[in-house]
Amino acid sequence: MAMKLPPYLRPLLAMGFLALACGEGEEPTAPPDSGTSVDAGTRTDAGTTVDAGSDAGQSTDDAGTTEDAGSDVDSGTNDAGTEVEVDAGTTVDAGTTEDAGTTVDAGTTVDAGTTVDAGTTEDAGTTTDGGSADAGPIGETDTDGGYTQIRLMAANLSSGNGQDYDPGHGIRLMQGVKPDVVMIQEFNYKSDSASDMRSMVDMIGAGFYYYRETGAQIPNGIISRYPIIESGEWKDAKVSNRDFAWARIDIPGPRDLWAISVHLLTTSSSNRNAEATQLVGYIRANIPEGDYLAIGGDFNTDSRSEACLTTFKQVVDIAGPHPADKNGKEGTNAGRSKPYDHVIVDSDLRQYQVPTVIGASTFNNGLVLDSRVYTPISEIYPALNSDSGASSMQHMGVIKTFRTPNF
Repeated sequence: MAMKLPPYLRPLLAMGFLALACGEGEEPTAPPDSGTSVDAGTRTDAGTTVDAGSDAGQSTDDAGTTEDAGSDVDSGTNDAGTEVEVDAGTTVDAGTTEDAGTTVDAGTTVDAGTTVDAGTTEDAGTTTDGGSADAGPIGETDTDGGYTQIRLMAANLSSGNGQDYDPGHGIRLMQGVKPDVVMIQEFNYKSDSASDMRSMVDMIGAGFYYYRETGAQIPNGIISRYPIIESGEWKDAKVSNRDFAWARIDIPGPRDLWAISVHLLTTSSSNRNAEATQLVGYIRANIPEGDYLAIGGDFNTDSRSEACLTTFKQVVDIAGPHPADKNGKEGTNAGRSKPYDHVIVDSDLRQYQVPTVIGASTFNNGLVLDSRVYTPISEIYPALNSDSGASSMQHMGVIKTFRTPNF
């Protein structure tokens, strides 16, 4: 089990973090133990040996890591993308629709280190650990008999031509399903100022905490009902316009939740596997064995048998059954034919998965959110039937629910 700071130390650390921060690269509120790190040794296999299987007609292509010495730039709006080989070993994803101004960097320097943002301000909850009061009364929390129900969501739900959430479709979809933790991609809104980002986050959950990676054209991020006590980004050496965003979240109970938001390349399965290999290395070096782990976001995977998912199996459980929509369909790309988006967790957290219940509807394995087929639409108000079909909405949201012990 992960070690935490003693309760009497947390208020002392809180004194240095008073202002509610909302800007890029910072958590809006980081609790007293912000900035602390726990070295619990090497993270081992997640304990699962079951592959999720392969889709009919699909195979694992380019399972190796990668031969490309350069760096890829993926605008993030392409549904499938096309590969264009250019000189100097750089693969540029030409995409299928708008580029939206992607800057191509053919010679990105690989930084194997990590960027850690210890955040600012105070813990909204109490300073004791081990009970449901740990995370603080910052919103409606579903607790029952010593357990807390936590809804996790992967959301690459930007729309329109700007790779952002300005049009409002993605925001309405998130509002409709009320997630507790969102691993979000293309995390842009209006001017991206601190006040604009705060406004967007508050629409998803008033007073929610968030982390948004810095200096990225299409940044990844995490939005959380519960306090983010540590956060940062790990370098993705295969692409220059985003990294792996992570947050250590103080959920009720003695264990923290580490949420990682990813946006893998469209250009080839070998590139995606190279990215997965990097991320597994970061996880093993930085995340304590006793804490929970969730990886979520836009993997751009063409099938469930891709090499990157097999690589992730070293630290998370990728086995089915998988989330589906109201009609039982699992695909998450715009055409609903490919498993682009995922929420995958380690075996410690997977054992606590429960059905996702929205209104009178129950989704035993989690939900693929497609408002075009969701009935009754009133269950996910204010989402509209048309939201998932909005211009340049290339992904569906993925939701899983867990009931974790507070002890």
